[in-house]
Amino acid sequence: MRAKRTSLVHIIYFSRLSLAADPAQRTAQIGDIGRVAQKKNEFSVITSFLVIEGSFAAQVIEGERMSVQETFARIGADQRHRDVQICEWREITKREFVHSFKSAQRVTGTEALFAKANLLPMLQRGTPKASAIHGLAVALQADAMSRQGIDHLFV
Repeated sequence: MRAKRTSLVHIIYFSRLSLAADPAQRTAQIGDIGRVAQKKNEFSVITSFLVIEGSFAAQVIEGERMSVQETFARIGADQRHRDVQICEWREITKREFVHSFKSAQRVTGTEALFAKANLLPMLQRGTPKASAIHGLAVALQADAMSRQGIDHLFV
């Protein structure tokens, strides 16, 4: 018997970021990305998690097939992303992320998770594994939720 097809998919991609070198400008640009993405994702019923590691972005996007395709097309056309490459695009049975848009960068509080994932060398070689990006995003979400006192998710 064949598995039932679903219209729920996720895409995992990575890209090089074209952001300002100045830390204040870069922070403002990342904040702008987040504000715009959250509004668009809420409208499209998309959930996502963006990981920023150095000059790279890696993201998991979940939602209905057409919404994910439209969202990815916008990302591909965004001048702040270069060399956008898909690591994985597949059907999923349920969402794993709870926010329309959430992001994380390597900072003191997330250093251990980023170090364990060791994603930067893979990004630099252009060979990140979808499982590494996904695992880091899930771990960062769980860490953020536990810091808020939430010990499990019902998604």
